[in-house]
Amino acid sequence: MVDLGVTSYYLVNSDEIQIKIVQGAKPGEGGELPGHKVLPPIAKTRGTTPGVGLISPPPHHDIYSIEDLAELIHDLKNSNVHARVNVKLVSEVGVGTVAAGVAKAKADVILVSGYDGGTGASPRSSIQHAGAPWELGVAETNQTLLLNDLRSRVVLETDGQLKTGRDVAIACLLGAEEFGFATAPLVTLGCLMMRVCHKNTCPVGIATQDPRLREKFAGGADAVINFMNFIAEEMRETMAKLGFRSINEMVGRVDKLELRNAVDHWKAKGLDYSKILYRPNVAPEVGTFCQMKQDHLIDRSLDMRTILKASQSTIEGGQPVTIDLPVVNTDRVVGTITGAELSRINGPDGLPDDSIRVNLVGSAGQSLGAFCPKGMTFTVEGDTNDYCGKGLSGAKIIVRPPKDSAFVAHENIITGNVCFYGATAGEAFIAGVAGERFCVRNSGVSAVVEGVGDHACEYMTGGSMLCLGKTGRNFGAGMSGGVAYIFDEDGDFVSKRLNREMVKVYPLVECDDDEILTVKNLISDHVKHTQSARGQDLLENWDSFSSKFLKILPEDYERVLLALKKAEERGLEGDDAVQAAFEENVAAGH
Repeated sequence: MVDLGVTSYYLVNSDEIQIKIVQGAKPGEGGELPGHKVLPPIAKTRGTTPGVGLISPPPHHDIYSIEDLAELIHDLKNSNVHARVNVKLVSEVGVGTVAAGVAKAKADVILVSGYDGGTGASPRSSIQHAGAPWELGVAETNQTLLLNDLRSRVVLETDGQLKTGRDVAIACLLGAEEFGFATAPLVTLGCLMMRVCHKNTCPVGIATQDPRLREKFAGGADAVINFMNFIAEEMRETMAKLGFRSINEMVGRVDKLELRNAVDHWKAKGLDYSKILYRPNVAPEVGTFCQMKQDHLIDRSLDMRTILKASQSTIEGGQPVTIDLPVVNTDRVVGTITGAELSRINGPDGLPDDSIRVNLVGSAGQSLGAFCPKGMTFTVEGDTNDYCGKGLSGAKIIVRPPKDSAFVAHENIITGNVCFYGATAGEAFIAGVAGERFCVRNSGVSAVVEGVGDHACEYMTGGSMLCLGKTGRNFGAGMSGGVAYIFDEDGDFVSKRLNREMVKVYPLVECDDDEILTVKNLISDHVKHTQSARGQDLLENWDSFSSKFLKILPEDYERVLLALKKAEERGLEGDDAVQAAFEENVAAGH
């Protein structure tokens, strides 16, 4: 998933990027980091607020089909052309069919995770009753990929309590060629498996941010290296006994596995495991392990054809550049490869605003400006597809109708679903209506839009959103940070459209003058960038319309802001003020 805190700079410094569709120990459930564990350093890393809990929702709101997954894989490959893209699945009935779709979606690695791994924060009900052993998942996945001649395109990996070289050998013979270890190395570091990872009370200082407990940590890298050397040694001995010189020769050789004949437990009698050891009868030319790289069509992108070359002198020397181009909806992920190169050379701070201006005319494809960093500005005269500004990392995106268009902008869709999903920084000005799930998981973008569909600002943790038009249902569900301003023209937003479970509502006119001015300035900027008739009308009739604006603020976020204000009034600044606010919240039991 595109999780909290994922930026362009973060991605370009990765060797492998994993899309975690499910977790082996708790399939179908999301994770949650309690507020008392979200220390200032954790919040800073993830782009959130100290002391406010983080929710990782079970569904991926940018993935509702294999096609959506293919788009995310393509986005991430553009964000770092050198990294492998890994998709994590859980071992369960039917995982092979899903894996075949993932291979067609052009994942570089498929990870099949068993139910037996996971952290001590997994619910006991999930550990005991959900998921299946990795052996079943690996066998089914390998067989399905072979039958569809997809096995040679992808690396097959597995994990879930691999502890010995024998485990690795069995996984390899069943069809895997890479193997993940987590629990066993943790035990070598001193983990006692107390299963209190979520309580911040780990007695050996591993799964905790409490500095007093972390002092008790006595582990070291040498212990893990030693353990993995023993695993490798046992694996090599097993390979020698079976007559294999390399892993590739060994992958999928289920003929080297035998069922134990003397199964004497009454529960096991009569069970037939032969299908696990079935080897599909495929043509000799069908690859049995990963023998080729996926073709991600990077060379066909608008960046590789035009934008990157035109921006090279700016990326390396800083001279501003303006690029004017037509765009069509097959031009996906426009700007992302260029943004990745900018981050790779210039670091997390990017370049000064508007260093690279990309002016596009037409209909932009999916994921325009995904993960793009500070220094890039995209102006689209036309419309954009889904995922516009996904993971935005500091860039500016402006979308406006053609100057000669006759339609009313704030009554018509101009950009698609799931825009600014997981965005961490930047600005957006959308002169028209956006689709569903606008600004889901936004943690830093300031966005202005003239209408949104259902589920806007869901799981938002930071940044701001100003809506100058109608909203859909379930606005602000799971919203734990940031602020939203709504122009409630019809007066039914709170009663029909807002999810009030975690937020408070205030009339804007009751806020302080500085905040009211901030909203007016946002509208002014929106008009300047998009020539919005809606924005201009609101400014010209501000005295009449200002009473219809509402402020939506999460309760936990408000509490932290008040604590931070108190700390600053005591003379504390920067990280010291944040730390004091965090400690006050924890002491108050939040």
